[in-house]
Amino acid sequence: MAGALETLEEHRSHGGVQGVYAHASTSTGAQMTFSAFVPGHEEGAKLPVLWFLSGLTCTHANVTEKGEYRAACAKHGMIFVAPDTSPRGEGVPDDEAYDFGKGAGFYVDATQEPWARHFAMRSYIERELPALVDEHFPVDLDRQGITGHSMGGHGALTIGLRNPDRFRSVSAFSPIVSPSNCLWGEKALGGYLGADRDAWREYDACALIEDGARLENLLVDQGTADDFLEDQLKTELLVEACEKAGIPADIRMQPGYDHSYYFVSTFLAEHVGWHAERLTR
Repeated sequence: MAGALETLEEHRSHGGVQGVYAHASTSTGAQMTFSAFVPGHEEGAKLPVLWFLSGLTCTHANVTEKGEYRAACAKHGMIFVAPDTSPRGEGVPDDEAYDFGKGAGFYVDATQEPWARHFAMRSYIERELPALVDEHFPVDLDRQGITGHSMGGHGALTIGLRNPDRFRSVSAFSPIVSPSNCLWGEKALGGYLGADRDAWREYDACALIEDGARLENLLVDQGTADDFLEDQLKTELLVEACEKAGIPADIRMQPGYDHSYYFVSTFLAEHVGWHAERLTR
C-alpha cells in the first residue's frame, strides 16, 4: 500500500473531476499536497498520465488555477497531476531567499545538512507519488509523460532523461537547461548537493545528454521576451546538446512571450495533445 490520501477539495470540470489532495510523505518526511484532474472515462479504464512540475516559488495551485489544460485533457482522456515544488511545514528547513528552500526543491535528493532529511523531491516524483497515484486513481503507468515550467522544466528534463523507459514523452516550458551554468542552479545544487560539481551532473539536462542520456522525442517552448532567458535559462545550450547528440528536439522560440503563466497557458493544451499522441499509440 502506497499510503492514505486526504481529499482537500474536488470540483466537477469539463466532464471530469479536478481535485486537490494531501498525504504524509515518507520521502520528504512532510505533508505533501498535489492536484489531479481525472477526465470522464468508462468504468475500469486506465488512462495515460501527464506529470506537471512547477517552478520557483510555486505550489500545485499555480498551474491548477492558471494552466488551462482541463479541456485538452478531457478531449484526449489524459490524467494531469501537479505536485508541489518542495516539502513544507513545521520542522522543514528554509532560506530567506526565494530561490532556495521551501518552494525551491529543484527536484533533487539533497545530501547536505540541514536539507537531506526533507528535500528528496527526486525520490518523491520518481517513486513515491506515482505509486500513490496508481493506488488511488485510474492511471496506466505504462503511459506516462512529464512536463514542467522553469525549475519544473529542469525537473521534467532531468527526470525524463534519467528514466526514458518510464516517461514516453518529455516536454518543458522555459526550462533551466543547465543548472551548473547559471546562478539559480549553482546556488541550489551547491547548497543541496555540496561543492563536488560531478555530483551535480545527474541534475543537469545538458550534462546528462553529454554523458549519454537520450530521449526519443522532446518539445520545448521558450518565450523570447523572458527576462531570465539569457542569464538563467540559456536555451541555446540545450539546442547545442540535442544537435550534438542527435536527439530529435523541437525547441521553439516563441516571439514576445515572457516567463509567466500567460505564456504557459497559451501552449499547455498543445503540449497535452503532443503527449497524448505519444502515449496513446
